[in-house]
Amino acid sequence: MTLFLIAMAVIVILILIEIPVAFAFGIGAVLFAFTTGNNISFLIPHGFKTASGFALLALPLFIFAGLLMAEGGISERLLNFVNSIVGRIKGGLGAVTVLTCALFGAISGSSSAAIAAVGQIMIPRMVREGYPAGHATALVACSSVLALLIPPSIPMIVFSITGGISVGAAFLSTIIPGILLTILYCLLNMWFLRNNQDIKLDEPLPFKQAAKGVAKTGYHAVFALLMPMIILGAIYSGIATPTEAAAIAVIYAIPVGLFIYKGMTLKSLSSVTVRAVTMTGSIMAVLFFLFIMSRAMILEQVPRDLAHALLQVSENKYVLLLLINLLLLLIGMIVDDISGSVLAAIIFLPIINELGIDPIHFAAVVGVNLGLGNVSPPCAPMLYMAGGVSKLSLDRYITPTVKFLCLGHLPMVFLVTFVPELSLFLPELLLGY
Repeated sequence: MTLFLIAMAVIVILILIEIPVAFAFGIGAVLFAFTTGNNISFLIPHGFKTASGFALLALPLFIFAGLLMAEGGISERLLNFVNSIVGRIKGGLGAVTVLTCALFGAISGSSSAAIAAVGQIMIPRMVREGYPAGHATALVACSSVLALLIPPSIPMIVFSITGGISVGAAFLSTIIPGILLTILYCLLNMWFLRNNQDIKLDEPLPFKQAAKGVAKTGYHAVFALLMPMIILGAIYSGIATPTEAAAIAVIYAIPVGLFIYKGMTLKSLSSVTVRAVTMTGSIMAVLFFLFIMSRAMILEQVPRDLAHALLQVSENKYVLLLLINLLLLLIGMIVDDISGSVLAAIIFLPIINELGIDPIHFAAVVGVNLGLGNVSPPCAPMLYMAGGVSKLSLDRYITPTVKFLCLGHLPMVFLVTFVPELSLFLPELLLGY
């Protein structure tokens, strides 16, 4: 246990001094393996075997699909459609941002992809319409983590594979929390802007004219709206696995972007492919070293020792859940959502099983909590990415971010943790879990 804590401390220090995450975990994994006497040549094949699993192929395919959406004009059609419904009310453009991030999550499953695709369009648009730039940046950052909750979620795929639980059930466990958090962010956005006099609003349209606008943008967005329906329908009808659904998403997005919306050319398709490969390579490098470290931890019985240590603190299930939530929050602050999902499965699932807590319920806790950590300072990878899109300094958007997190995301963490029915209702209803 002491050697494991030293290895984790080394990883955190390396990340904080801006060593690439993959190299930080690689150094930590090798250090832990050597200090515990494990043969690294025995652990490496395990890393390759786990990383090359069929189910994990969904990860690069969903990343590719998300980038194709952004490049091909699919995300812009979604934005225009949602804007035609709620864009003319005060704070409506913010609600458009939240809802589009949720829809984008239903296709790409990636927070960073949501910031790249939605943030680059919506932050400048909100600022032009009189929204405070800090508020717009914070809203995009906080809404981006809805991609962790609205399936198909890449972190949930990785968590399920690492923990050996049902991917479909894990997907379903986060839908209700994701929808509730979407509604909550929309309401908070409107509440925070209620007294803002700088926001420009278009004149309200007569019902018939407004309905025509919705119908027109809906017609143009029909292929974009079909995409999440096809993906989720294929998964939950049993027609396709999440990996096969990810392949369908890619096959669908390419002709839509090239020939229907014409937002993409063969040259830009080539560029998107290179970006997807680069992004996938960096993520797979992290996962490879995490899988090596997880095997070494299991051989050294670290999860069992950690479970016993926590049980000595308290035997009360709710006290331990609060403590685990705090540790998950710290993990989410330091690493990205995918790495955090693997660590959560490796470190905490054995403890959860010993406490008698349902692992599918815990999957929802992990999804909500890591989302909170990813936008919580000091590290906050998704928050700083949104700040990079808006080109603002941290002091401009930290206050609205804290408001959104304290009044929106943090209460949802407690709700999901202590009301398991929120996460277990749909798996029981649709899968008989």
